[in-house]
Amino acid sequence: MEDEGIDTADTTVERGSGNVFADLGLPDADAHLLKAGLVTRIDAIIRQRGLTQTKAARLLGLSQPDVSRLLRGDFREYSLERLFRLLTALGSDIDFVVRPPGSSPGRLRLAGTGTG
Repeated sequence: MEDEGIDTADTTVERGSGNVFADLGLPDADAHLLKAGLVTRIDAIIRQRGLTQTKAARLLGLSQPDVSRLLRGDFREYSLERLFRLLTALGSDIDFVVRPPGSSPGRLRLAGTGTG
């Protein structure tokens, strides 16, 4: 079946950088990507444990509406430190690794072994 009404002659595809925040030209794009990764981990742990937002809120020291906003991606006002604290409240261990400088600029990166 052929698509009708879609003109692909002028369509170009551009490969992203791997960081949508940088691709959108937002400041502090690396930090935004890191925060998004941390919130994704928080969400995965909550789901894995079968916690309601109310139970998660009690564990995290937040209100249920705050948990809802956080899990919907409204985490701009959260610092990295606060997100780390939320993960540790859920029982996650967090390790920081600082490597010697290389030939390219430094970067922030989230690595891990899963959700718990």
